[in-house]
Amino acid sequence: MAYRKLGRTNKHRRSMLANLTKDLIQFERIETTETRAKEVRKFFDKMITYGKDGSLVSRRKALAFLGNDDKLVKKVFDDLAPRFAKRNGGYTRILKLTERRGDDALMVVLEVVEGDAK
Repeated sequence: MAYRKLGRTNKHRRSMLANLTKDLIQFERIETTETRAKEVRKFFDKMITYGKDGSLVSRRKALAFLGNDDKLVKKVFDDLAPRFAKRNGGYTRILKLTERRGDDALMVVLEVVEGDAK
C-alpha cells in the first residue's frame, strides 16, 4: 500500500497517525492538514472494518493500533460499526478550509459521516 511519509520518521509518523485516528474516533471531527487527513482516513476505515467484522482477532488488532485504549475500541465496535453496517466504505468526509497562515498548508475538517448510505 502506497503511503505518504509526511516528513517524519517511521515511528513518529505511525504515532501521529494513530493519535489523529484516536481523536477522530473520540470527537468524530478533527481539523488538520489535507495530506494528514487523507492518510488518517485510511486508518479510520480500517478500524471501522475491524468493528464490522467483530471477531476477537479484529478487536485485538484495533486495540494494538489504538494503544490499548478500551474506551475507543468499545466505541468503534459498539457505536460506529453498527452505524455503518450497510455502508461499504466512505465513512469520512473532507471539507476544505483556508490555508494555514505560517506555511500555507491547506487546512481541512475531517469528519465522520452520518449513518447509512442512501
